[in-house]
Amino acid sequence: MSNAAPGMTRAVTTPAPIRQLSVDVDDSVATIRIDNESQRNCLTAEMWAQFPQIVERLESDPRVLVVVVRGAGENFSAGADIANLMEILADPATGLHDGGLTTRAEQALAGLSKPLVAVIDGYCVGAAWQVAAACDIRIASDRAVFGITPARIGIVYPLSAISRLVALVGPAVAKDLLLTGDFVSGQEAQSLGLVTRLAPVERLDADVRRLTKTLRSRSQLSIHAMKNIVDVISTGGAGLAERNRVWQAAMAASEDPLIGIQAFLRKDTPQFTWSPDPREPLVNVGAHPPSGL
Repeated sequence: MSNAAPGMTRAVTTPAPIRQLSVDVDDSVATIRIDNESQRNCLTAEMWAQFPQIVERLESDPRVLVVVVRGAGENFSAGADIANLMEILADPATGLHDGGLTTRAEQALAGLSKPLVAVIDGYCVGAAWQVAAACDIRIASDRAVFGITPARIGIVYPLSAISRLVALVGPAVAKDLLLTGDFVSGQEAQSLGLVTRLAPVERLDADVRRLTKTLRSRSQLSIHAMKNIVDVISTGGAGLAERNRVWQAAMAASEDPLIGIQAFLRKDTPQFTWSPDPREPLVNVGAHPPSGL
């Protein structure tokens, strides 16, 4: 029975829309989900601030071998919350608006030592590209739409993001994308080098499962070493010889090469055993964008 007074209508409270980054772990794969579906997964200041904390937690979680970043529903993300953009971009240390929370999130993701996969469906626009660009592998659906749009709203894209874009696609394509702010399709994004894999939207999830299964089945020694070495090369090569010596020593001390060779000769599936030492976490140089650009 209603307790409302006669002639009065009870007010209906509408639940606030979810605006968060959620994380779940399934079969050694952690999925970070950008969940603000009512706003095409627009990233609020609070959501940007969550990325470094989540990455730190996943880095130290021995259950996690692969990390996936994707959006809820039909979009990756429409970018930063425009209403609070200057707050999001503010860097208290310098007084500039050169990335702020977005750059810290980008650097945290790029610094993860474990393989990181961006799954891009629908819109990937503005600062959302910083999230995708920080990943090792980007797989997009054929209905994905990309736009790097600072020129549309009169801001200068963060230096870290420009540097990473130039490293991926080269200066000519980077200028085209940044200066025009034009949108490109998933097919165009693949041809330009923005994404490495493209899938029909109905097959996207199946392709992601196959990819993460492959990454989990490979030698984690090989994956961690080669990701780290590629990132050292792409950030200017400082300390490359030392990094190589470290990983060659790790390989010499590991059983993975023998396991892999014996399995190959038997035509069998190798069961690799190497895992990173939690007492000596690897800070991946991918956290720092390429220099000299």
